[in-house]
Amino acid sequence: MSDLFSLSDCDVIGFDLDHTLCRYRLQESSKLIYDSFAQYLVAEKGYTEDLLSVTTEEWDFCSKGLVLDLEEGNFLKLAADGTILRACHGTKTMTAEMIAEIYGEKRVWKHFKEINGTYARSAKYYFYDNYFDLPGALLCAKIVDSLEMTDEQSKYDFWKDVISAVEHNYKTTAFKENCGTYFPTVKKDPGKYLKSCPDSVKNWIRSLKNAGKTILLITSSHSDYCRLLCEYIFGKDFEELFDIIITNALKPGFFSLTPQQRPFWTLESDIEIDRLPTMEKAGWYSQGNWLHLYNLLKKMTGKPEPKSLQPQEPYSVSKKWGSYFADSIPGTKSTQEIQTATWCCISIRDYSTITIPSIMSIVDLPLDHKFPRFSSNNSDTDGFYPHPPAALLSQNKEGAAA
Repeated sequence: MSDLFSLSDCDVIGFDLDHTLCRYRLQESSKLIYDSFAQYLVAEKGYTEDLLSVTTEEWDFCSKGLVLDLEEGNFLKLAADGTILRACHGTKTMTAEMIAEIYGEKRVWKHFKEINGTYARSAKYYFYDNYFDLPGALLCAKIVDSLEMTDEQSKYDFWKDVISAVEHNYKTTAFKENCGTYFPTVKKDPGKYLKSCPDSVKNWIRSLKNAGKTILLITSSHSDYCRLLCEYIFGKDFEELFDIIITNALKPGFFSLTPQQRPFWTLESDIEIDRLPTMEKAGWYSQGNWLHLYNLLKKMTGKPEPKSLQPQEPYSVSKKWGSYFADSIPGTKSTQEIQTATWCCISIRDYSTITIPSIMSIVDLPLDHKFPRFSSNNSDTDGFYPHPPAALLSQNKEGAAA
């Protein structure tokens, strides 16, 4: 495998919608998502009204890559080997001694092997990996804080209620039925929560099509919400930008669930009509799986192994939790502090080709631009474009000095 990557070598280029092509006004959208969950818990499940109030400082708690240990009510930031780098009980920062008391002197989280490389879900933990979930991390932390004020024995038995709140707001029919808080609010004033797509990005996608690339849009959003987003950010003619649009894809299962793949469905007025045994032509579909899509891409490109790329969403920075990419393991009386990459950072290196902060970072580059890629022959930071995260550069400098 070459140590360089070029879009010109790709036959197929797939895009996520939310936070990739469709950029959100995160301050407003995060507040809306939090409120949609909190209002449900207070009104329907009897939780304290204190959950409805969030201070400016509390929003800093939200950080992608956190794991909620549901057994202990703790939020964990993990190193690549499962070592706990930082932790909070509810919103309260845990000291090194507190972490060692619960997780042992080596500070290794016992469920790490279950999630490593899979981002699995469980009744014992939850991984916060996207902006639609992230406000829920703060909500759950505040729930733990409130439960600490009581003497209930089953004090962490709140997860089922949080799931109910999520399902109430994000269920398949919520947009059409105008129920919950999230969808009705976005429909009423999309400009408050969404940013228009720059002409440079739209022209770049057109240039990819003109260069003979097959262009995909694959989103876990349902077709009606996808249509609202695309019409707002691209315009009414957005469908001409893409060869295939797949909604309700439920990633990452779309790419990984075998052999129980979800079938593709045709749509009529945003309603799933016909279940398809195979995928035979370009168009707009719901659900589906990578295997059937890949077989169609072979036909469309005329190649037995078409090369593809799918950009992913960016990340945010938290002062409380530090860098998404690197951190330090606190030392003891006999050991020094150790700088290390996070589990999320290592996952990026292991499963990505290149990583960019925004599509706008590459739209002005020629199609045959050569990017250094993540590979065993390159340095650990070569796959980041246009430059590595500052935390990784600092880590490398400290390592060199040592």
